[in-house]
Amino acid sequence: MIDRADYYAAKLAYETDASDVHAALKAGDSIVVIDVRSDEAWAQGRVAGATHMHYSEIATRAPLEISTDVEVVVYCWSPGCNAGAKGAREFAKLGYRVREMIGGFEYWVREGYAVEDADGVHHRPVDPLTGIARIRTRA
Repeated sequence: MIDRADYYAAKLAYETDASDVHAALKAGDSIVVIDVRSDEAWAQGRVAGATHMHYSEIATRAPLEISTDVEVVVYCWSPGCNAGAKGAREFAKLGYRVREMIGGFEYWVREGYAVEDADGVHHRPVDPLTGIARIRTRA
């Protein structure tokens, strides 16, 4: 049986969340955020500054476009979507340091972080069930 502390240490090594990704980007950490969803989902909106790379394209595109020196964070739609895990697996097979953003794009949006679409970058209202509006930091 795995030790509980080891389990949670491993979990944190392979997962992150919207608030930690936002903080890392704001701090200028060397991370690349990858949206692994469909073209249609990407067009609807995405994490501002993310790169679109459907999980089926990672094996061919990633080695040409992304340095293995940076940490990669992948996301899909929501907790109900496993495309993020599929994308993380593909990056891991190529030797990247990769984590999946739990909650996906849904929780990024619900926490009020910058969203990008054809109209530019904007923020949606913070959902009080997932974020704290009074300490919201725009970036």
